[in-house]
Amino acid sequence: MLNNFIDLFMESAPWMMLGLLIAGLIKECIPADFLARHLGGKGFKTTIKAAFIGAPLPLCSCGVIPAALGLRRNGASKSATTAFLVATPETGVDSVSVSYALLGPFMAIIRPIAAIVSAIVAGLLVGKEEQLYEQHKAKEHANQSGNASCCASEKAPVVTESVKSSSCCASEKAAVATESVKSSSCCASEKASAATESVKSSCCAGEKASSASDSVLSSCCESEKITTAEPVVKHKSILSKLSSGVTFAATDLVRDISVWLLIGLFFAALVKTYVATDFLAQWGDSIWAMLAMVLISVPMYICATASTPIAAGLLMSGISPGAVLVFMMAGPATNVATLGVVYKELGNRALAAYLVGVIGMSLVFGALTNYLVAEYGFQVAPLSAMDHALLPNWLTIGSSVLLAALMAKVFWQKAQQRLFS
Repeated sequence: MLNNFIDLFMESAPWMMLGLLIAGLIKECIPADFLARHLGGKGFKTTIKAAFIGAPLPLCSCGVIPAALGLRRNGASKSATTAFLVATPETGVDSVSVSYALLGPFMAIIRPIAAIVSAIVAGLLVGKEEQLYEQHKAKEHANQSGNASCCASEKAPVVTESVKSSSCCASEKAAVATESVKSSSCCASEKASAATESVKSSCCAGEKASSASDSVLSSCCESEKITTAEPVVKHKSILSKLSSGVTFAATDLVRDISVWLLIGLFFAALVKTYVATDFLAQWGDSIWAMLAMVLISVPMYICATASTPIAAGLLMSGISPGAVLVFMMAGPATNVATLGVVYKELGNRALAAYLVGVIGMSLVFGALTNYLVAEYGFQVAPLSAMDHALLPNWLTIGSSVLLAALMAKVFWQKAQQRLFS
């Protein structure tokens, strides 16, 4: 089992290091307000954009939650928030590279495609639910308002004598005000001043008209005096961005994935050593295997990268590639913490749409994967099981040693924090 663990670690190490480097550069090169600027709205295009932006980001199941909450608080729609919340933990540049090493090129291609499509579908379902809810609230508001008009209604309260003496919508003062406003310029004249006074005297446009005219006058006449001081933005050099990205990847990202990655590799080695290859083959390509993967993955709090070695272990035990894909899609996106956030921020109806979109598309792509593998003979296996080696030994060994050193440093820092805390 130790030999199998070392083999799996060495197979995944070069691709893990490549994924960490790319993820660090993406994190460093994307501005802080990029997500809020591009996803802070509603519509079909925003949902698609959220899925494509979230897919390559180096955020796991825990890191995507505060990012998605920030988008929602900055005005992002429910559909865009959902698409980002699904696509980001389901895939990423680091998980794709590890998928290539442990599951082969076919799974490395279909995995991000399935993640993006499931994110878009889930976002559109939640957005449709939001639209229906808004229409329902609008109908209720219309029914409550009834046929009440602005100036007169049978249900209107008794007005004072001073208001009765003048008409609300059609009086001589309002007419004079209208003519004076039409004939006056926007900025400053005696006619505009008189128009403003007459508008103030009408019963329907009191303080609001005064404040509106004041704001118009100030914005129109004093616009030349306003000077906007543009903030001075200091752009980082390429070397500085590269250094910051490498530092982020070697510290924060390694800290986030180390524990679960080792657990996944241990599970894969355990299965490879002690479980017969045909043990789960009886469930191999059936819908029951996919549903079992859904039930297993929902309570797990695991990111896309760490789920890949576990998926490789399941594949070795006889589970079909489609069921493995279901596990890698449903696991990161349907953990208990994420579902709790969806329920709290988006509502129970949105939570139901979220689950239907994620689990439904996972099953669809699982069945599609099994069909493509059976029909066209795509190989789904670790690189070591293939006929040729893609990387030289020195690169594999060097990447393994470097990754092991970074993980050991992270564990040492955690031990020191617990010791002195």
